[in-house]
Amino acid sequence: MNRRTLSRAALPFALVLSLALSACGGDDPAAPGDSTGSSEEALSGDIEIDGSSTVGPLTDAISEEYSAVQPDVTVNLGISGTGGGFERFCAGETDISNASRPIKDEEATLCEEAGVEFTEVRVGTDALSMVVNPATDYVTCLTTEELVSLWGPDGATTWDQVNPDFPSDPVEIFAPGVDSGTYDFFNETILAPSDIEEPRQDYNASEDDNVIAQGIEGTPGAWGYFGFAYFQEAGAALTAVEYDAGEGCVAPSVETAQDGSYGLTRPLFIYLKNESLSRPEVADYATFYLDTVQDVIESVGYIAEPEDALAESQAAVADAVEAAK
Repeated sequence: MNRRTLSRAALPFALVLSLALSACGGDDPAAPGDSTGSSEEALSGDIEIDGSSTVGPLTDAISEEYSAVQPDVTVNLGISGTGGGFERFCAGETDISNASRPIKDEEATLCEEAGVEFTEVRVGTDALSMVVNPATDYVTCLTTEELVSLWGPDGATTWDQVNPDFPSDPVEIFAPGVDSGTYDFFNETILAPSDIEEPRQDYNASEDDNVIAQGIEGTPGAWGYFGFAYFQEAGAALTAVEYDAGEGCVAPSVETAQDGSYGLTRPLFIYLKNESLSRPEVADYATFYLDTVQDVIESVGYIAEPEDALAESQAAVADAVEAAK
C-alpha cells in the first residue's frame, strides 16, 4: 500500500482519492510522541471521507500522519465539494464529511430523515483567496461593488466594465460549482448583501480547486477564487488579488485572517457520523485528527483554532466517542 499527498497536479476533476495508508519505511518506527491521539492497539479497517476540496488537503495531511501509527487503516478520501459530501454523508455512505461551511438546514433534515446523527467539529479557518493569471497584473485589488459587477448575474465580459481604469481585455472566470461550500460562502459574502441570489452562469465551474487553478494559470485575463492552501501551493503561477471590504485593500494571509482585517475568512469543519464512532478505527482517527490538527494546519496553508476552541472540539469528539460505545 502506498501513501500519497493531495497535490494540485495529482487531482483530476471529481477524482476520488483512495489513500491506502501505510508507514513508509516500516523498519523506522514512529518517534515517541508521534502517536499522540492514537490507540496503542493495532487497528484495521476502512474509513470513508468525502466533501470539501478546501478541507481535503488538511484531512490528507493528517491521514499521512495517521498512517505512521496505524498502517492497517485505509482512509478513502473523496473530493466532491461540501454539498456533494453532505449528500453522501446523509445517505449513510461516508463516516466523515469535510466541509468549508456549516451544514444547511435542508441537509441536516436529510440526515435526520435518514437516521444519520452527527457531531460538528470546527478544525480551522481559511482565508478564501481571489487569484488572477500573472499576465492580468492590473487587477491588484477588487472592491465588493467591483466583485458584484464581475460575479453577479449580469457579469462583466471585459475588465473595463469592472473598473474603467482596467483595459478592455476579455474576462474569463474559473470558480467553484454549486456543490462547493466555497461557492456558497462567496455568494453569501459578496452577492447576498445586494439581494442577489445567484451569480452569473457563464463561467468555468468545478468542485475541484485543482481544475480552477490550472484554468487560471493557462488563461490570461482569468480570475477565480478558492482556498488559501491552493494559492500557496501555486506559488508564482498565480497572483493573489487583495479585497477591499470597505476599509481598504487587504491581502489574504495567515496574519490578516487572524487579526480579522481580511474580509473573506471562513470556518472549516469535519462532520462525524456518530454511529461510525462505535468502530475503533473511526473513533481513533477522529481523536487523532483533533490531537494533530494544530501541528499540521499552518503547513497546509490554513489558520489554527485558538487553544480554547480546540479544547471544546476535542471534548465534543470525546463525548461523541463515549456515547457511541
